[in-house]
Amino acid sequence: MTEPPLDGRTPRHRIRALVWEVRTRVSSQASLIVLAVIAATLAWAIAGGLVHDHSPFFAPIAAVIALNASGGERGANALRLLTGVFIGILAGELALLVTDRNAAAMALATAVAMTAAAAINAERIVIGQAAGSAILTTIFVGAASPGIDRLVDALIGAGVALVFSQLFFPARLVAMLRRIEEDALNEMADMLALVGRSLEEEGDASSEQVVNRLGGLSRPMAALSRARESSKSTIRLSTIRWGDPQPVLDEDEVIERLILLGESCLFLSRTTTSMGVEERRELAPIVSGMADVLATLADDLSSRQAREQAVEQALMAARTYGGGAPDDDPVTHATHLAVEMVATDIMVFAGIRFDEVEDVIQGEVEDPRVPHPPGEPWLPWLRWRPRRGLLGRFSGRRPKTQ
Repeated sequence: MTEPPLDGRTPRHRIRALVWEVRTRVSSQASLIVLAVIAATLAWAIAGGLVHDHSPFFAPIAAVIALNASGGERGANALRLLTGVFIGILAGELALLVTDRNAAAMALATAVAMTAAAAINAERIVIGQAAGSAILTTIFVGAASPGIDRLVDALIGAGVALVFSQLFFPARLVAMLRRIEEDALNEMADMLALVGRSLEEEGDASSEQVVNRLGGLSRPMAALSRARESSKSTIRLSTIRWGDPQPVLDEDEVIERLILLGESCLFLSRTTTSMGVEERRELAPIVSGMADVLATLADDLSSRQAREQAVEQALMAARTYGGGAPDDDPVTHATHLAVEMVATDIMVFAGIRFDEVEDVIQGEVEDPRVPHPPGEPWLPWLRWRPRRGLLGRFSGRRPKTQ
């Protein structure tokens, strides 16, 4: 009789899991693929109709590359693309004037294009695009058509990408930020769930698992910081600035609270590794409860009910564990402080004012009021936002996966 695999999964289960993972990856990029195909086809048709007697391949390439970025970065990506293409075409034309040998022209054009892009302190994507445009200009095009035609192609492709990304299919930045917030909350919940399980076990192996897991939170926390920075540039460079940027600014504040919550979770996880056996067992249900709270929040960031439930559970955990005793050792004192910090940051993230949280924990405020989460704008460049009855239809929430 064949023994089962060590991980308990048969080859059939592995294949099904791999197929599901591949399908998830493709479905997450399906809208971008469809948009890029339509934009490339349209750019090819427009460029071919405006500029005759040449193959306008720069236009569809420019459209696809400009759209190949996150929704909030597509406008800036199109400008970077144009910069790189402009430098590359000029470098290619210059190289063709100097020499008509393909290999020498290609080498010269690539060197000049990359040097010029580096000289203006361009980003790496601009340097690469400049080199690619120079290569295409010298090898595949040569002197078959004037450089102005290729520049017009690039302008058409980038223009189509800008129209698609800024007017027809603008980035719903608030929805994008909330997806990043969900990922960070889920990562925090997974980390605290692992900590809660390790507290119920004995030995150094469980503490080592927790230490190894702490680094896993760095990825979503870095994503939060990048999202916060990119949202500011998106407001300046996209059609969001024509409408009401306040929802994006409000979401930036939410991300700041979430970063503080992540730091509190790290502090709590770190302190548990130095506790004694009895204290670990006492703390285990508290930490597991905090993990459930974060999972509840991540399940639906647009739900006031979920936030109220999270506040109630966090408050119960903080009150159950208490504030500690004056004669506690430093590790125990730090752990009590960490539990209170996590509970505080959860309540602030849910919408309770920071100056009211201490009164809530102390019981001076029996029924804390959790405000409704702000709605997501339907179209970024419109000041009108949907009523709460339409929020579920236009909020862009992802379907839950099992």
